Amino acid sequence: MYQFITGYTAKVAGTEIGIKEPVPSFSACFGEAFIPLHPYKYAKLLSEKMQKHGTNVWFVNTGWSGGAYPKGKRMSLKITRAIIDAIHSQELNKVKYKKFDIFNLDIPTSCSGVDPKVLDPVNTWQSKDEYMRTLKKLAGMFNKNFERYASQSGKEVIEAGPKL
Repeated sequence: MYQFITGYTAKVAGTEIGIKEPVPSFSACFGEAFIPLHPYKYAKLLSEKMQKHGTNVWFVNTGWSGGAYPKGKRMSLKITRAIIDAIHSQELNKVKYKKFDIFNLDIPTSCSGVDPKVLDPVNTWQSKDEYMRTLKKLAGMFNKNFERYASQSGKEVIEAGPKL
C-alpha cells in the first residue's frame, strides 16, 4: 500500500511536451487532487478488497530504462506488452523472483518474450555506480514525499517504504 499512497509516476519523453528526461511526480493514490480523505483510508480499503478477492498487484515499468538521459530510453512497447501478457496468463505467478532490496519489492527473474537482463534495472545501466546513486536519490524522493502521510499511516505501510 506504500506505493499506492505514494502514487509515483514520471513525466517521460514522448508522452509530455518539452520533456527530454524523466521527471519524477507523486500524486497520492494516483489521483491526489480528487481524494478528500487521507490516502491511508483509501489504501486500507484497497487492501481489504484485494484480500477479499485474492488480487495481485503488479508494477510494470513502462517508462525509462538503461540510464539517465540521454543514455537511457523509453521501455519498448514490445517488452511492456510481453510483461502484461505474462501477467494476464498468470505466467508470472509461477516464476522465481529476487528481492529489489532498497524498494522492498520482488522482481521476476524470467518472463516470456523479455530479455531477463531487462527485468532487473541494474542490468540495463552501463555504470552500476551511477545506477546506485540514481536509485538512492529516487528512494530519498519517495521517503521525503511520504513524510506528509506517515503520521496517519499504519506501521505496515510505513515499513514497506524504501530503506536507505
